[in-house]
Amino acid sequence: MAKDEWRRRTRAARRALTPVVRSDRAAALTTAALDLANGVTGPICAYLPIGTEPGSPGLVEALRAAGHEVLLPVVSDSRGPLEWARFDTDLAPGPIGLREPVGPRLGPAAIGRAALVLVPALAADRGGGRLGKGGGYYDRTLPLATPGTPLVVVLNDEELVHEVPTEPHDHRVTAALLPGAGLVPLGNSS
Repeated sequence: MAKDEWRRRTRAARRALTPVVRSDRAAALTTAALDLANGVTGPICAYLPIGTEPGSPGLVEALRAAGHEVLLPVVSDSRGPLEWARFDTDLAPGPIGLREPVGPRLGPAAIGRAALVLVPALAADRGGGRLGKGGGYYDRTLPLATPGTPLVVVLNDEELVHEVPTEPHDHRVTAALLPGAGLVPLGNSS
């Protein structure tokens, strides 16, 4: 199945989930993210979910409330890698439907300081392949992370599959964070 068909099916499945199921899963992901971040020293790059993406803004707020420095993505005017800004409570509308921090921009290299990176995706496979939305922002950004930094996709349990279509430019991830299964190391976790 081609990437576009995967994306269409995954988005439809997410839309079909009831608000109660989405809320329960978001709460489970917040708990799992806090467990994962326990003991992390250094910034955590995260994101605010859009629409029916797994998780909730509460996950990001919970990380900040637990004392973590949280960096959120900022889409630059170019089609290059994402920039980052420190999360506080002040957000403004950004391009492509994102809400972005209003504070100083830290540039694309800020991901290199991260001790943990939470990554959006539509699906991932057990080998670390990640299917994103198709804009390529994270594929241009993740190579800037320090080698060995956990790159963790946040998904619904059924979105971790045997294999997703990938291309050479697709950057692999090291683990998946799931509401039911918790943290699942992927084939690229070494």
